[in-house]
Amino acid sequence: MNNKNLKYLHILLWTVMVILWGCQEESIHSAAPDSQSTSPFAGLWTLHIMELQDPQSGEYHEWRDGMQGYILYDNTDNMSVHLTTKGYQDADLVFPNFNDSISLDALKHLTKSYVYFAKYTVDKANQTVQHARISHHNPTEWNKVVTRKFTFVGDTLVLEPVEDTFGKLRLKWVRSKI
Repeated sequence: MNNKNLKYLHILLWTVMVILWGCQEESIHSAAPDSQSTSPFAGLWTLHIMELQDPQSGEYHEWRDGMQGYILYDNTDNMSVHLTTKGYQDADLVFPNFNDSISLDALKHLTKSYVYFAKYTVDKANQTVQHARISHHNPTEWNKVVTRKFTFVGDTLVLEPVEDTFGKLRLKWVRSKI
């Protein structure tokens, strides 16, 4: 093969590579509008620790002798959270559903469970996520919007309420393996 033919073969190979690369890029871009982007929040998270900041020292300490729970975000802006005191599930109490005959001890135990469902929106610029509640275990909290500052550190999501009531809390969630 002479140099002239080798030069044409080289140009042909480069042309084919550029065309194939261009087609690959086109297929990626054309698929993007139909595919749903994945939110970094999406998935099930397990509560690692819930902490309260000491106003004097600024240090964080575990809140109420420990909490447990889950928070779930999906890719369609839905979220839910369930928090309880540690060992909540180990109660030796009877909890009849939709029945008004429940013991006082059982009623007190139920107050150690915190649940709501919401639509969420993320404000990346301010590093906040808003939960527009659609239901809540406390009827007075239905339809309220709450805001949380967020940070991601590896597989850990840190949420901090901005409302005055819980403004010194910090919840660390670890991406769940279940």
